[in-house]
Amino acid sequence: MPSTSADAPPPDEAGLDVRPFRALLYRDQDAGHLARVSSPAYDLVTAAGRERLAAADPHNIVRLILPDVDPVETPEGTRAGRDRASATVAATTLGNWLADGVLVRDEEPALWRYEMSAPGSAPTTGWLGAVTVPPPGSAAVLPHEDTFAPAVAGRAALLAATHTDLEPIVLAHDPDAEVAELTRRVAAGSPPTLEVGDPDGVVHRLWRVTDPEVLAQLTRALAGTGAVIADGHHRFAAARDHQQSVGGHGSVLALLTPMGAGGLRLQAIHRVVPDLGLDAALASAAAGFRVQDLSPADGDLRRVVEDWTAHRGAPAFLVTDGVRVAELSDPAPEMLAAVPAEAPAAWRGLDVVLAHAAVLSRLWGLPDDPGSVLIGHDVAEALRSAQERAGVALLLRSPSPSDVAAVARAGARMPRKSTLFVPKPRTGLVLRPHED
Repeated sequence: MPSTSADAPPPDEAGLDVRPFRALLYRDQDAGHLARVSSPAYDLVTAAGRERLAAADPHNIVRLILPDVDPVETPEGTRAGRDRASATVAATTLGNWLADGVLVRDEEPALWRYEMSAPGSAPTTGWLGAVTVPPPGSAAVLPHEDTFAPAVAGRAALLAATHTDLEPIVLAHDPDAEVAELTRRVAAGSPPTLEVGDPDGVVHRLWRVTDPEVLAQLTRALAGTGAVIADGHHRFAAARDHQQSVGGHGSVLALLTPMGAGGLRLQAIHRVVPDLGLDAALASAAAGFRVQDLSPADGDLRRVVEDWTAHRGAPAFLVTDGVRVAELSDPAPEMLAAVPAEAPAAWRGLDVVLAHAAVLSRLWGLPDDPGSVLIGHDVAEALRSAQERAGVALLLRSPSPSDVAAVARAGARMPRKSTLFVPKPRTGLVLRPHED
């Protein structure tokens, strides 16, 4: 019978409750096979990317996290109907893979040391574990972004149908010397259990850890820390919804990484507005900002953007159609007044908040929904999307990790998809079933 650790005692609301789990893995753990069957997180997979992944292998994990459903056959063509149909397909596919031995269950509970090595960067290290979902308002796990309710419902439907965490969320926890020492010691002289490279050049290495003494030390040390959700707000909210529907103390598969040394890097996520010409966008923006044309004479738009994003300063944005580019700076008092004065100071000072309140909402008259404002996870994606959709990209500078932590601790929420923590764990390497 599906379980979400209903018998577990309530966690300490001030700290993380992390537990070993019996993982579900691909039987074939060859690096080449893992490269073919693994995937980026579901919300980073485009429609074209989904088809490429599905074509790479009949057992690619994308068939579970983004099932292929004929919209004609979904009930009434509604989003809820599509979510239910997708979840049913995923559950059936997962059952078939289990019956055929494509996926196998570990015999022993374990925590997994996870290391990601990106070219030119220090490795990011962390631990995969089952993290108890604390009650709302707890300081143990703090969100920092808003969520989109239909997206949460879709992930919750998938979770309810499969009874499996198909991919981890990512938590950035308070630095802890004991956790850091255990993380270092576990990998010393020991080959990884799993290793695979991804298309971005990141090498993922995982060590299965079952030693009772190490597990006890690690869980005790992590219980003294709190964490901010770095990635997976919708999946975390879905886990909480699922917990409330079944009762008890639910848990979620999470990769725990430290804030600071050994942790993640932070990048901006950009906005794209379809069907808005650059001239019209800048004409409207001029009512509230100083507009300066930065279009490069040599056509090297990427260089202009890189130079601009490398320098932090007063709030400013770039607006581009992929050919020309202009900077919006020096917001007028009425633009600053568009940001609610009663909000915490950490939240009011964010560029992304001003972008949503003043540019997107006040000047361009757009609601914050996925149909009106699209997401570009990097500059290249934002520029490509702007050109494909005959619109403009609103390019942002990244907040700092301390900015994100301050917002979370103030109990505030950044606009949806405000931050991109990198590198990302690879989906499909380790799954967590809810059956005991």
